Amino acid sequence: MPASLVQHLGTGRRKTSVARIFLRSGKGTITVNGRTFEHYFVSESARAIVRQPLLATEMNDKFDILILTCGGGAAGQAGACRLGIARALIEFNSELRPKLKSLGLLTRDPRQHERKKYGQKGARKRFQFSKR
Repeated sequence: MPASLVQHLGTGRRKTSVARIFLRSGKGTITVNGRTFEHYFVSESARAIVRQPLLATEMNDKFDILILTCGGGAAGQAGACRLGIARALIEFNSELRPKLKSLGLLTRDPRQHERKKYGQKGARKRFQFSKR
């Protein structure tokens, strides 16, 4: 790794997923956990979610993006990547903040998996009630 490498960092979280984003100047290639973007995120919807902050700021071909993500599933990881990329773009240029904030790309989605309750079938599901 060259000493003059300039990169901007961003961390995103969603459900139980965590994504670390490294924004480097380049041609627009995205690498996720050592694999190409298309091979890692198979569904087009997940790919669209990840690209949202780049398309909103029109910077999809200015940066090479290295993503290291773990935990959760494809949807959670895509959401984590979206938040991380938005935060890294703000670190690159703080004037992008109002645009990203108005689109809701800087809000961490707080929805988490609800735990199963004891004496019951699941988190919300109950056993059938019998009066007699």
